[in-house]
Amino acid sequence: MPNTKSVYLYTCIDNVFTPYMKDFFKFVFASMLGFILSFFVLFLLLIVLITAVISTAGSDGKVNVASNSVLHISLDYPIKERTDKNPFAELSLLGLESKKKLGLNEILKGIEEAKSDDHIKGIYLDASSLSSGMATMEEIRNALLDFKKSGKFIIAYSEVYSQGAYYLATAADKIYLNPEGMIDFRGLSSEIMFFKGTLEKLDIEAQIIKVGTYKSAVEPFILDKMSEPNRQQVTSFLGSMYDHFLSEISKSRKIPKNTLFSLADSAKIRAPKDALTFKMVDGLKYKDEVLDELKKLTNIDKKKEIKSVSLEEYAPSEGEKEESSQNRIAVIYANGEIMSGEGNDETIGSERISRAIRKARTDDKVKAIVLRINSPGGSALASDVIWRETVLAKKSKPVIVSMGDLAASGGYYIACAADSIFAQPNTITGSIGVFGIIPNMQKFFNNKLGITFDGVKTGKFADLGTVSRPLTETEKMIIQLEVNKTYDTFTKKVADGRKKSQSYIDSIGQGRVWSGTEALQRGLVDRLGDIDDAIASAAKKAKIKDFKIVNYPAQVDPIKSLFDNSADKVKTYFVKRELGDNFIYYEQMRSALNLSGVQARIPYNIQIR
Repeated sequence: MPNTKSVYLYTCIDNVFTPYMKDFFKFVFASMLGFILSFFVLFLLLIVLITAVISTAGSDGKVNVASNSVLHISLDYPIKERTDKNPFAELSLLGLESKKKLGLNEILKGIEEAKSDDHIKGIYLDASSLSSGMATMEEIRNALLDFKKSGKFIIAYSEVYSQGAYYLATAADKIYLNPEGMIDFRGLSSEIMFFKGTLEKLDIEAQIIKVGTYKSAVEPFILDKMSEPNRQQVTSFLGSMYDHFLSEISKSRKIPKNTLFSLADSAKIRAPKDALTFKMVDGLKYKDEVLDELKKLTNIDKKKEIKSVSLEEYAPSEGEKEESSQNRIAVIYANGEIMSGEGNDETIGSERISRAIRKARTDDKVKAIVLRINSPGGSALASDVIWRETVLAKKSKPVIVSMGDLAASGGYYIACAADSIFAQPNTITGSIGVFGIIPNMQKFFNNKLGITFDGVKTGKFADLGTVSRPLTETEKMIIQLEVNKTYDTFTKKVADGRKKSQSYIDSIGQGRVWSGTEALQRGLVDRLGDIDDAIASAAKKAKIKDFKIVNYPAQVDPIKSLFDNSADKVKTYFVKRELGDNFIYYEQMRSALNLSGVQARIPYNIQIR
C-alpha cells in the first residue's frame, strides 16, 4: 500500500516550487537573450567604427575638385552652429541616416573657399526647404552674395520653394521653378503652445512669480491665448523681421517692397505662371533644361556630364586649414538652453562654457575672444556664472559677441558684458526679465491619483517649494523678493555693460523681446553683422592682422557620445523621425516640463519654412 502522506507531500512541494523554477528559467533565458542582442549590437557598432576608420584612413580630408566644376548646394537638413564630429555620417547601416550634415561654420567656410577656387566656376543652389532660424539663413545668404562678387554665377532651381528656401534663392543670378511647381510666399507667423487647459484637466496649478510686463515665457502655463502686451511685442519684432525679409528680396529681385507685401497678403502666387508674371522667378524650367544651362555656363558639351562637387564634400573641416600665425582668436560657441553643470554641444552648461572662456582668457596666444551665442536663455544662476567669466576675460583682452538666431534673456545676460555686440537684423534678443514657476499639484495627487501627504518639519519654511500644496502668501512674497533681486541684478549688469542707466534698461527690459534691428536702435547691440564681422572687429581691437581661429569648447568625442545616454538619443531620433516638422512642439512641451529654479528665457524659436 502506497504511502499517501509521502505522495501528498511531494505534490505540495511540486506545486510550490514549479512556478519559481519556471520564473528562474525565464530569467535565465531572458538574460541570455539580452546578452546575445547586446553583443550583436556592439558587434555591429564595432564594424561601423572600423569601416569609418578605414574609409578615412590615409585621407587628408580634402576632395579633389576637377577643373570647370560646379559647387552643388542642397541644405535639406537642420543647420546647427557647428558640424557634428560624427565618424558615421557618411555610412549607411540598418536604414539609419547617413548623409553628412554641415554646421553653419563649415557651410560658410565652404562658400568662402569656393569664391577664390579657380576650379569652381559657379554654384548650383538646389533649393527646396531650409530648416534653420532666420539669422542662420541670413548668414548663408550673405555668404552667397559675397561669392557673387567673384563674378561667378549662382543658379537656383526647385520644384517647390518654401519661404526660407526662396529667400536664400534670391541671392542667385537666376531663379528657376519647375513648370508644375510652386512658391510658398505668404508672410511670417509666430505660434505659441499653451498648456493651461491641460493643467486644469490634471488639477495642476502653475504658481507664477515673475518680473516684467512682457515676460511671456510664463503665459503658456496660466493663459489660453497671448496677453495684449505679448501680442504687442510679437507684432513689433515679427513685423521688423518681415520688413527686412521683404526689403532684401526687393533689392535682389528689383520688385517694390509694397508689391511683395501685397503678393503675400493676397496669396497671389498660386501657380508657377503667377511667379513668372510677378518676376519672382526668371523662368519655368524642368531640371534637364536647368542642367543644360549649367553646361552652357561651364562650356560643357550637352552630351557630357556636368563636373560637380557637393558642399558637404567640398567644405573644409574645422581646423583643416592651418595658419602659420602664432596669434589666435578664440571663437567660443554657446548654443542651446542655459543650465548649470557640463551641458553638451546642444546645451550651454555653465561649467563647460565658463571653462572654455577661462582657457581662452589665460592663453597668451589668444589675443581676442568671440563669443558666439545662440540661446533662448535658461537658468539665471548659470547665466551669471558665465557672465562672470566674460567680465574677467574682458579685463585682459577684447571680447566680442556674435548673436545667432536668438540671444535672449539668459542669452543676453551672458552677452551684455562684452566690448561689442553684433546681431543680425532678424536675431531675436532682449527679453530682459526673470520668472519662477512652482506647480501646485495637491489636487492632482488627491483627486486624480488618490494620494495624500502628511509630515513634520523643523521650521515654518522647511518645505518651501514643495509641489504637494499651494504656496502661502508669505512664501509667495519670499520668492517674489528673490525674483525681484535677480531682475535688479540683471538690469544693473546690462546697464554697466551697455553704459546706460539702470532705469533706461528697465524701461526697455520688462521681459520685452526685440529684433536685431530694434535692439540696435535701443542700444542693446552695437552693430548688425555676422560672425565674420565679429571676428574682424575682434582682430581690429586686438591690433592684429594675421591670426588663426581656434574653436572652443572642444566638441564631444563622437565615439564616447555614442555610448553616453544612448537610450535618450535613440528615443529622440525615432520621435523626431516620426513627428517631422512637428517635433518642435514635442521639444517645447519637454522643455516646459524640465524648468527648475529662477529662469531667464523666452518661448520663441521662430523659423520660416
